[in-house]
Amino acid sequence: MEQLALLGDWREPLTLAGQILLILLLSWIGQRLVSAGITRLGERYAALPAELWLPLRGLLRWLIIGSALMLVLERLGVSAEVLWTALTGFVAVAAVAFFAIWSVLSNLFCALLIFTLGPFRLGDTVELIDSADKPGVKGRVVAINLFYTTLEDLGEEHAGALIQVPNSLFFQRAVRRWR
Repeated sequence: MEQLALLGDWREPLTLAGQILLILLLSWIGQRLVSAGITRLGERYAALPAELWLPLRGLLRWLIIGSALMLVLERLGVSAEVLWTALTGFVAVAAVAFFAIWSVLSNLFCALLIFTLGPFRLGDTVELIDSADKPGVKGRVVAINLFYTTLEDLGEEHAGALIQVPNSLFFQRAVRRWR
C-alpha cells in the first residue's frame, strides 16, 4: 500500500517527463523526415539549384525546433502568451538595433570589398559620378580605412583639401578611375 502511495507522488512528474520526451522524440523524427523529403525533392527536381534546398531545410528545421521548444515550455507551465510577448519584444528590439547599426555595417562590409576586390588603390584618382550632367566628387585616394576613403581634392578652388567619402558610396554610384 505504501508503494502505491509513493508511486502516486511520482506520477505527475513522470507523466510530465514522458510528455516532454515524446515531444522531443516526435520533433526529432519530424525533422529527419522533413530533411529526407527535401533531399528527395532536390534529387527529383534537379533543375532547381542546390542553394535553394539548403536554406529551406534549415528554415524548416529551426521551425520544428522552435515549435518543440514552445510545446516543452508550455508543458512546464510557461504561458504561451508570456512567451509570445517576450519573443515579439525581442524581435522589435533586434529590428531597431539592426537599423541603427545598418550604415556602420554597410561601410565595414564595403571596406572589406574595397580591400579584397581592389576597385581602386592608394594613389588612384577617382570620381563618384552623381549623374551624367553633374560632376561628382573627384580626388586622389590618400587613405582607405574601415569607414571612409579619404580623397585629396584636385579642384582648383579647394586644391589639397581632404574629402572623406563613406565606403558604401563607392558601391552605390558609378566610379571613374585613373591610375
